[in-house]
Amino acid sequence: MSPNKTIQKKPHPELVIFDVDGVLVDVRGSFHSTTLETVNFFTGKRVTREQLQGWKNRSGFNDDWKLSTAWVQSLGGKYEYDEVKRKFVEIYWGKNGEGNVAREKWLLPIASLRRMSQKAELSIFTGRTHQELDYTLDRCETRSFFRQVVTVENVARPKPDPEGLIRILKGRDPATAVYVGDNVDDALASQAAGIPFVGILFGRGESRRKRGALLRKLGASSILDSVTYLERWLKAPSGAKKHSKRR
Repeated sequence: MSPNKTIQKKPHPELVIFDVDGVLVDVRGSFHSTTLETVNFFTGKRVTREQLQGWKNRSGFNDDWKLSTAWVQSLGGKYEYDEVKRKFVEIYWGKNGEGNVAREKWLLPIASLRRMSQKAELSIFTGRTHQELDYTLDRCETRSFFRQVVTVENVARPKPDPEGLIRILKGRDPATAVYVGDNVDDALASQAAGIPFVGILFGRGESRRKRGALLRKLGASSILDSVTYLERWLKAPSGAKKHSKRR
């Protein structure tokens, strides 16, 4: 399939699949901050969120442990994956769940989630581990809304491989579904599975513009400023879905 070809979706999807980080959950204070702190710990260098976004605009860095290790090594740090991962996990969880994980924020209102679950099957395909996802779903009391959950531990090959999406489809027509994500590997996985893709992008400015252009190039049907616009987008006529919803 051509990378520039946008997959056309049916008006009312039967299946809505969500990524988690940057979509259902604001992780700027948790995973993003932990990445910056981890890189700083090993290199002593101040790194920025803009630089982090540059890494996330590249395929293959959906895994924050892998991204942190590559970033540390690119700055001259002689540290291996296991050591970087260990420090990342320590910063993220802290003691008794009081690390950066406590700064996560659930983004999709429960009322909207409930209405969507009454009109379509809702599922999750995430690069998180079960432990990370379980903590968030249980703390936010949202587990019951999702019919299927596929984490990085459930697949042989992580995103951008479409294995997780294909497992959730279970042989159904990909055109009856939509995948909601926020990065390059989400878009590539969606494209490989033949599922229409909707991008969620925070913020303003040049960084957002570049990322949005990249996701559109990879076939995004629309770019929404927040997952809170998704319910409205799902209800809109097909012709109106090509435009972003702005705050």
